[in-house]
Amino acid sequence: MIGADSRAVRRLSLRAGCGRMPIFCRPMLPVSTLSTGSPVIEFHDVHKTYRVASRDVMALQPTSFRIEAGEVFGLIGHSGAGKSTLLRLINRLEEPSGGRILVNGEDVTALNADGLRRFRQRVGMIFQHFNLLMSKTVADNVAMPLRLAGTYSKGDIERRVAALLDRVGLKDHARKYPAQLSGGQKQRVGIARALATEPDILLCDEATSALDPQTTAQVLQLLAEINRELNLTIVLITHEMDVIRRVCDRVAVMDGGVIVEQGPVTDVFLHPQHATTQRFVLEDEAVDEGEQRDDFAHVPGRILRLTFQGESTYQPLLGTVARETGVDFSILSGRIDRIKDTPYGQLTLALTGGDMQAALSRFDSADVHVEVLR
Repeated sequence: MIGADSRAVRRLSLRAGCGRMPIFCRPMLPVSTLSTGSPVIEFHDVHKTYRVASRDVMALQPTSFRIEAGEVFGLIGHSGAGKSTLLRLINRLEEPSGGRILVNGEDVTALNADGLRRFRQRVGMIFQHFNLLMSKTVADNVAMPLRLAGTYSKGDIERRVAALLDRVGLKDHARKYPAQLSGGQKQRVGIARALATEPDILLCDEATSALDPQTTAQVLQLLAEINRELNLTIVLITHEMDVIRRVCDRVAVMDGGVIVEQGPVTDVFLHPQHATTQRFVLEDEAVDEGEQRDDFAHVPGRILRLTFQGESTYQPLLGTVARETGVDFSILSGRIDRIKDTPYGQLTLALTGGDMQAALSRFDSADVHVEVLR
């Protein structure tokens, strides 16, 4: 049984553990304990083939990877990359054509119907288009998984629903219907419903793609808070690099049914290796590669891309290097932002004059990643 040894500690008060009204939850954990290095989800040569017009179409090539306890793991890819198929294989909404899927060491590909039903109670899912029942109130939508489970009393259901709606900021909307809510509010209902049965894993199927940018940021912030407070393992799919950057710890990039690159978001986002990942980063930065190449052709000097990470992001390094080495620089493009909780900066510079080698050595000694573009 998934998380059986932790269920007892979840029935705590958020007033004591998380600063809110009573709710069934795990206690708040320090950030350092959120990723233990122990796998919660493991894929071993898992693949999926569909039969389309009398021919086999492979949506997911044989794939092996692992997702660790308490992390937010992102899957990014363009339409048809295989990310939705992979996500739905985790809770067997899609049946694998081969391979093994382990969740907390249990082979879920071997579960019978009863075992699969119990397993799915431990896995919450948030959908792109909310999947709410329009004829049911907000409270009834959230209560549905609890009623289907058949193990909660009426009083328990009412208390649980009230606590969840308070947690997602909808305590005054319990008696409303989905048609009376905004898109962001509907997704918050979907999040509350996904948390109803106290899952250990939360799957997010393009959970923000139907929302405007401001609402997307609010929903991502809510998911980040839930991850920290409940130590939930979250797996989300998206086609937007900015979503990955805001909330994920690690990411896998998919193309043609294959994971082409994976690793910590800071590594993949700041130093993309595969062409598909590089395209996602350029799209996120709204950079036209052809226009950029034409612009750089008219710029004198050596062109570098500097990547700063952590506290070095805010240090006055460029001025120091210019004074020490006599190098002049022009800033061609740049950004300073955050990847989850880590500040970073990337600057594209044109350097002329002075002692170029000394400047490069100075950047290296300051632990700045230097990429020579020309």
